[in-house]
Amino acid sequence: MSLQAPEDRPLLEVDRLNTVFHTRAGTIRPVRNVSFTVARGEVLGVVGESGSGKSVTGLSILGLIDKPGEIESGAIRLNGRDLVGLPEAEMRRIRGAKIAMIFQNPMMTLNPLERIGYQIAEALSEHESLSRRELRERCVAALQAVGIPSPEERLDAYPHQFSGGMRQRIVIAAALVTGPDLIIADEPTTALDVTIQAQIIHQMRQLIDQIGAGMIWISHDLATLSELADRIVVMYAGTVVETGATAEIIGAPRHPYTRKLLDSVPSRNTPGAALAQIQGIMPSLLTIGEGCPFASRCDRRVDGCARPIPATKLSATRTVWCINMPEEETA
Repeated sequence: MSLQAPEDRPLLEVDRLNTVFHTRAGTIRPVRNVSFTVARGEVLGVVGESGSGKSVTGLSILGLIDKPGEIESGAIRLNGRDLVGLPEAEMRRIRGAKIAMIFQNPMMTLNPLERIGYQIAEALSEHESLSRRELRERCVAALQAVGIPSPEERLDAYPHQFSGGMRQRIVIAAALVTGPDLIIADEPTTALDVTIQAQIIHQMRQLIDQIGAGMIWISHDLATLSELADRIVVMYAGTVVETGATAEIIGAPRHPYTRKLLDSVPSRNTPGAALAQIQGIMPSLLTIGEGCPFASRCDRRVDGCARPIPATKLSATRTVWCINMPEEETA
């Protein structure tokens, strides 16, 4: 069955996704009723604190939730085809070829005992029948695309012979070499210094524009997403609390949690002053109720926050889940 969809349909549709983990202590719900779309050529930023459900959402899309976890309900449609419930053999054909993942730590992704050319070619040969010469040419082109100098020579090098930034570029090259429709990047620049981060972010934006793929960039850093993403989804305790165009989210956040995330960015604090913090801790995903998950840490909570929060659509691109949001104010 073809995965090609009509041009007017989103590349990816995540619809009311619920992912759970069954433990002895009870059922943990790290992803609750999450919905969003990604278009071709679009970068969607997914932001939130650790434990907010960002990475589990990404792994759910790839079908990499193992027991005791499972996708309890919802749909994940790639080019109109629902991936939830597909046999593992079918998902293996989709992973890498149609959906690629870039992980945070390249040394956990790359095999230190194998040359990088072999590792990139392995991903490619899994999905395409190519001669050795064609494989090498595609690998060289992939390294060249991510800015690796002398790519023909570097194909025969081992991971330890590269810097951290170069290793991350190699992981990106391995993800792009098969020409996927969707790329999921899970905080791929977190361990790098800010100069290398900026270079890779700029290069990824250029590559996405060139190849027309969609991308989900998972991050805890709104400053990074402001330079890269077209739209942003803000997650907290497994659920979406605000979504909108990047300029809307960064320029005028409406959910109290989004505003506090922005206020905690170091560059927004007065030099010499204590960094702004979000007081309190995230609620337990074992006992979380149906109301606003941020209520226990929010200085704008009211009695209605304990009940299910309806979506408030502020514009064609902007939705907020809050019943007592602050007035619009330029951040």
